[in-house]
Amino acid sequence: MISDRSEKRYEPRTEVDQYDSVEISIPDAGLIYRFRIWNLSSRGICIVVKKDSDLLKHLKVGNILNMKYYPTDSSCPTEYLKTRIKHITKDKQGRFRNHVLVGLFISEK
Repeated sequence: MISDRSEKRYEPRTEVDQYDSVEISIPDAGLIYRFRIWNLSSRGICIVVKKDSDLLKHLKVGNILNMKYYPTDSSCPTEYLKTRIKHITKDKQGRFRNHVLVGLFISEK
């Protein structure tokens, strides 16, 4: 379910330094998406998804998916990491209007 409320952050956010983007695959639906990672904290990362994307039909808060992470340093290998969907929040007025912010939490390295 998509939340309309603003998310309150209790810790500072820093720029992504380890991963540049993440690939989300939904094999049952034949979907593969790659997203730029926007920010990082000890609690997780955030991607921006168009509000009408078919991907959102397959994502629910609490889902755990094995996602493919692309490192910032292209000489490093990609990594598959278990990742939990932490939140799905509409951005009605901000920079990403008509999009949703999907918070991810890497639960296992």
